[in-house]
Amino acid sequence: MKALPTKQAKRGVYRPSTELVPEILAGHILAIARMISRAEGSYAEASGALAEIYRNTGKAHIVGITGVPGAGKSTLVSSLIKAFASEGHKVGVIAVDPSSPFSGGAILGDRVRMSDAAESCRAFVRSMATRGNLGGLARSTLQAVDILDAAGYSPIIIETVGVGQDEVEVVTAAHTVVVLSAPGLGDDIQAIKAGILEIADIHVVSKCDKPEASAMVSALQGMMALGSIKTRTSWDPPVLPVSSVSGERILDLKDAIARHWVHLKQSGELAQRQHSICKTRILGTAKHLFQHKFNEEAEVLEKHIQAVVSRDMDPTLAAHMLLGWEDEA
Repeated sequence: MKALPTKQAKRGVYRPSTELVPEILAGHILAIARMISRAEGSYAEASGALAEIYRNTGKAHIVGITGVPGAGKSTLVSSLIKAFASEGHKVGVIAVDPSSPFSGGAILGDRVRMSDAAESCRAFVRSMATRGNLGGLARSTLQAVDILDAAGYSPIIIETVGVGQDEVEVVTAAHTVVVLSAPGLGDDIQAIKAGILEIADIHVVSKCDKPEASAMVSALQGMMALGSIKTRTSWDPPVLPVSSVSGERILDLKDAIARHWVHLKQSGELAQRQHSICKTRILGTAKHLFQHKFNEEAEVLEKHIQAVVSRDMDPTLAAHMLLGWEDEA
């Protein structure tokens, strides 16, 4: 993790993260933004504050928006921001972007497209780089969700990068998963078989004003009727054609998301999803700490790599030794 910065921040002297917590709980935008930056930057100084923030979470409805690139996820999120805000909801958005190959930072197209919606509503929108993380989510995505949750935002929308089958990680990060498909991106049936449809709580077909959209809606409904798409729960995933540009049926989608939240609480399935989210976070953090440890102690890792290269040790034994599990190898 990064050490405490010694230079002055742009708006004054660096403030300890623990001082920001009361302001975050009160919903102060600047404190929220600063804490998300510290979470994303892995500041060691912020770990205690993030732990305190976590103890004030668990109230927000987390909605994952995923789908293949080009389906129109960002435009859909912009429409959802307006729809939820019109009913008085305080909407948070974490848009996970591919990392820049040069700077490692996020490509900010999502934030640009959503800026108008955010400015006209009580929305907080933040883009985060994946920084090479597979699965469609940045490592600090759920810490950012914690911060928004503690600050009173709900729903909190996670828009993932759109990487196909790897994007199923969003299942273990959200309570409600919306999978967006788009007509005209090639063969409809092949697009449907992309590997992410089974994670959907709600299927959405974008660009419903196009003639190809009805064919994709029919194909999805047919596959569900035949049992080709397995569902995870007792919830029956709807298939909704929408137009994010015109706003057609966006309110239907908003209502479906709200109904699914009620279903999770009434059916008891919410506890199962919370359990899954916590399990994923623990294992993901353990993996990150393991990698960080041996990035910092490169010579220890290199010693074992050379032993494996020379065939003096097999990869399994090397991994056990790195973990201190020699007796179990």
